[in-house]
Amino acid sequence: MAPTKQAALRQSITLKGSTDLVTEFFKYAVNTILFQRGVYPADDFHMVKKYGQTVLITQDLALENYLEKILIQISTWLLTGAVTQLVVAIISKDSRTPLERWAFDINLVEQPSQGTGGQAQSNKPEAEIQAEIRSILKQIVSTVTFLPIIDEPTVFNILVYTHESADVPANEWVDTDPLAIEASKSQQVKLRSFSTDVHRIEAMVSYRYEG
Repeated sequence: MAPTKQAALRQSITLKGSTDLVTEFFKYAVNTILFQRGVYPADDFHMVKKYGQTVLITQDLALENYLEKILIQISTWLLTGAVTQLVVAIISKDSRTPLERWAFDINLVEQPSQGTGGQAQSNKPEAEIQAEIRSILKQIVSTVTFLPIIDEPTVFNILVYTHESADVPANEWVDTDPLAIEASKSQQVKLRSFSTDVHRIEAMVSYRYEG
């Protein structure tokens, strides 16, 4: 029996579905960065299967809860189109000097329209989206071949950039230092991107280079 138009519509990726995909990507991307850059001990991570490959995710309960709280808020901002960038900054624990800055630009490609009941939709196959996400995660892993070796204890911070009109929960988020690396000591590498056709995510890593 041929699929009906109604059935095909249900298989489309909505704004909510795209938000879920992007939020989940951030979860695995942040975990991959923290593992690959040695911010947490390797023993704090365990392997899971995701996107058709093995990825590492934290077993540290405090870190897991911290990331979950951030991701819930990011998901809310994604739904309203209020968030424009997520940054994972890796900082020297002792000197507080920014060493790396992983930036993910977030663009709302498809605006909600009247014909879809106010919901943006995409017909891009989810398998194609997952293949693009898989390529980014593999590229994050491969950055160890060119990023400077970090031979000191580090901590990290997550920065989220929003539109001025964003609804920001009081006492949970504060304006902070952008943790930028001085232009004269910064090198940048553009990473792959992925798109759900509702959201487009563009990635870049900046790192301190003293050479």
